[in-house]
Amino acid sequence: MNLCDAVEVAHISPREIDRVVRAAVRYKRLNYLEARYFAQVIDRMSPSAAVVDAADVIPSRFKAQIQEQMSCSCQIDARHFADRDFAVVSAASIIAKVERDEAVAALREVHGDFGSGYPSDHQTREFFLAWVGGGRPLPEFVRKSWRTWENLEQTTLSG
Repeated sequence: MNLCDAVEVAHISPREIDRVVRAAVRYKRLNYLEARYFAQVIDRMSPSAAVVDAADVIPSRFKAQIQEQMSCSCQIDARHFADRDFAVVSAASIIAKVERDEAVAALREVHGDFGSGYPSDHQTREFFLAWVGGGRPLPEFVRKSWRTWENLEQTTLSG
């Protein structure tokens, strides 16, 4: 962070992710939402060029999605493994990971240790299985559109 000229961080709420994933048309879902936030960050920083790690399997489509949502004039280079190939993208990836880790730590302070928060994590699944098994809906900080959670709720309701 100390080596950067500027840092911009954008947070996407679980509720917004769920809304987009569940309601949007194909190719206008999570990757498109991420492209919108990339565009917002790029607009705030207003660089002449930006390299981004393509969230889409088709980098040119991700680039186009960013560009159509930007208001500034900026040359976009969207590619896979940009975090491996460009130090600035690596730095952005690390900053994002630290931001997420801090948010998860704050949630743990309130709710207890639920593991990594990823649905593939056994501890996370067990924590939320106990949570919904106690008759509570998944909390607001959970992305309910993750198929793992939908399966978990169905298992709990039928079990």
